[in-house]
Amino acid sequence: MNKIFFASVLLGAVCLIATPSKAQLLRAKDLYSKADSLRGQLTPLRTCYDVKFYHLDVTVDTDNKHISGSNQFKFKAVNDFSKLQFDLFDNLSIDKIVYKGKELTFTREFNAVFVTFPTTIIKDQIDSFTVYYSGHPIQATRAPWDGGFDWKKDSNGKPFVATAVQGLGASAWWPNKDHQSDEPDSMLISVAVPKGLMNVSNGRLIKVEELPNDYTKYYWRVINPINNYNVSLNIGDYVRIREKLKTEDGKLDVDYYVLSENNTTEKVNHLKKNVHETLEALEYWFGPYPFFEDSYKIVETAHLGMEHQSAIAYGNKYKNGYLGHDVSNTGWGNKWDFIVVHETGHEWFGNNITAKDLADMWIHESFTNYSEALFIEYFYGKEAGQAYIYGNRAGIRNDKPLQGPYHVNKEGSGDMYLKGGVFWNMIRTIIDDDPKWRFILRNINSNFKHSQVDYQDIVEFISKQSSKDFSKVFEQYIQHSNIPTLDVKFNAKGECFARWITEVKDFKMPIHLGVDNSTTLIELTNDFSKINIKNLNKTNLKIDTHNYYINVNLQ
Repeated sequence: MNKIFFASVLLGAVCLIATPSKAQLLRAKDLYSKADSLRGQLTPLRTCYDVKFYHLDVTVDTDNKHISGSNQFKFKAVNDFSKLQFDLFDNLSIDKIVYKGKELTFTREFNAVFVTFPTTIIKDQIDSFTVYYSGHPIQATRAPWDGGFDWKKDSNGKPFVATAVQGLGASAWWPNKDHQSDEPDSMLISVAVPKGLMNVSNGRLIKVEELPNDYTKYYWRVINPINNYNVSLNIGDYVRIREKLKTEDGKLDVDYYVLSENNTTEKVNHLKKNVHETLEALEYWFGPYPFFEDSYKIVETAHLGMEHQSAIAYGNKYKNGYLGHDVSNTGWGNKWDFIVVHETGHEWFGNNITAKDLADMWIHESFTNYSEALFIEYFYGKEAGQAYIYGNRAGIRNDKPLQGPYHVNKEGSGDMYLKGGVFWNMIRTIIDDDPKWRFILRNINSNFKHSQVDYQDIVEFISKQSSKDFSKVFEQYIQHSNIPTLDVKFNAKGECFARWITEVKDFKMPIHLGVDNSTTLIELTNDFSKINIKNLNKTNLKIDTHNYYINVNLQ
């Protein structure tokens, strides 16, 4: 989802109030502490090593809401160093850190841990250390809106537990380099849970081990890069339903993990229908499902949902819409399951393509909100998809920029969902070439596959692929809160002139203007330009405000 912003208009994907598409984000803060910088900034103590592999090995005591275990860091030295930083919330104890059979010395400051090695680690050296830890992790009170462990029980009184930590940070429950810029190339996740329960994590289940202490350990292998907040565990009385789906890369293994109490034909078929349609539509627009080797799973959770890579958390109660509501108020949002579509959209944007810094979370959420409209378009036509996007405008606040400040672990406005989707529909309208637009969407996923990007990467890619300079457009819509005003005036001779009023200097953006239903793409800047359209007057001027998110001042 990341989260879901359920604002005054039932939106979905977390923010301060609520908007359908947003995942888990922290509450806004205007002042930043050293703790924010330690988490958000890439200092030499973090850039000195590149994580290649994690083995996270955890035992979960569901009765006492306690975890214990270890994480092995396998890394490549980027340069010579003898000290590094990793991250673990300070409410969790570090029992020891082991390197080559010996314990290392370490210090802690807020949620950062500083480890000193006995000798210098040489550039390009492949090495590893293991952190042993334990404690009571932060308990979410309203997952996924606030992060942590979601300790619940199902209707039969059995433990029903999940993690959801986007924004809060993966280091809220396991030690890692907690920055989105560094993803392990692969991972092993082994989780021991009380006998009679099942743990579902990312990737593929490769082994189940019965332990002597009435626990069962589940081993999950991830062979694609994965960002830290996507690493998850889900514990419950699950039933596994398996199938294979035809995809662009071949037969994809698809699993549904539903609670035993919900293992009914009606509910399972609801999930299957939505998953089948979602993968078909999004592969058409974005290209092949990006984690084919790790399979695709829907895992039932007590919380609403999260885009956990290859193990999507699902809690939409087997309903269409967002818990049964159409967030756009157009009717189109009630024809499909919001959580299946939105969270699956994140497999391409957020998981395949990941923002390097939390400030650019708008990349994840804007594209994923837009994927909802593209899903509608695939099955119901372009006008239906654009109607959905237009209907979402009611939830936009224009309170602050979509982009947050860099290096302090802070995202931008919750408008990144709805305003973000509106923005991409507008960019498509300006490009005015639907085959090219689909090519761009697919190409961005292949070009940046399994990698991290920032604002500039996206601006330059879209501009180059479209052969249009969108730099000023992005600057206004992403880095400022206000939207442009189209200023139009007619002189005494009846001649029409128009310009943009913006915060961005030397702003330029074309717009479709015309007479009645016939429009032409007109280039405009901050200076008045004459609009040379035959028979144009004040009463028949057509401005495409349905697809351009702008204010209009008609003099």
